[in-house]
Amino acid sequence: MDLGEVFHPSLAAALMKLDPEDGEIMEYFHTHALLTREKALLQASMREQKKLLVENGKLKKDIEQLRFQLQDKQRRRVAKALLTPNHAPGTPVNQLPPTTGSGAASSPPSGVLDQWSKVTCRQKGAKRAPTAALRLGGELPLDVSRLDLRVGRILSVGPHPLAENLAVQEVDVGEKAPRTIVSKLPRKEIDGALVVLLCNIKSCKLKGVASQARLLWCFQSDHAVEPLAPPTGSNPGDRVTCLDFPGEPDRELQSKQRVWEHVQPSLQVNARGVANYKGCGLQVKGKGLCRAQSFTNCNIK
Repeated sequence: MDLGEVFHPSLAAALMKLDPEDGEIMEYFHTHALLTREKALLQASMREQKKLLVENGKLKKDIEQLRFQLQDKQRRRVAKALLTPNHAPGTPVNQLPPTTGSGAASSPPSGVLDQWSKVTCRQKGAKRAPTAALRLGGELPLDVSRLDLRVGRILSVGPHPLAENLAVQEVDVGEKAPRTIVSKLPRKEIDGALVVLLCNIKSCKLKGVASQARLLWCFQSDHAVEPLAPPTGSNPGDRVTCLDFPGEPDRELQSKQRVWEHVQPSLQVNARGVANYKGCGLQVKGKGLCRAQSFTNCNIK
């Protein structure tokens, strides 16, 4: 092999001046030169391999992001398709026609409805509502879970400035400021007591004073009433729930839906003095059941 092909020309000229019979020196330099070239080629190959690994990692990340976006679009299509008026049962979601006007809504299969409920709740960041409670159009059943029932403490009771038969109470319900409540019921017996309030009714004015919640009372007759009492150890703001009817309450009850009017007849005090809705006790979780103070077998209003 010509030394000029392996070594720099100046080095090759210097080597030619050495003893041509000293083959070991020439072989050493020749071998060293070949090893140096192979090392350079190997390092270049490793750099190229690392570069390819980095590019592959970026491609995988991009593919994963595109896959997530595709799944999100598919979930949105499912939710949108289920709200389409001309959706017929059995029609594949990817073949649903676009909404072109009013039409009779058809009930989708229950499995698809459950899927739609999970998708919409997750997309909106809302708390998950019981899927069995949902009907087409997002309607909720008329039961006690729609009511925002909370424990409150009566801070003060006074006469209404414009009506002798009305009382005005200031009630602590665990918020920054107390709520004002106007009622037609006795003023003196409930001062400082713990009570149960319906807090998501729309505020309304009674003789010029805004009432921001509703006290729940146990009625044996128009002249025999007493406030519904939460369990011992309750604190203002504790929520009153019913185990058999889970779910989050409405932000505000709409008067057109008449939720309170449908639920109230099923609110009763049983023979043991326990408040219940359709036989299931009203409770403050971890603290006990709500009760009438002395009444039994009566209505709650």
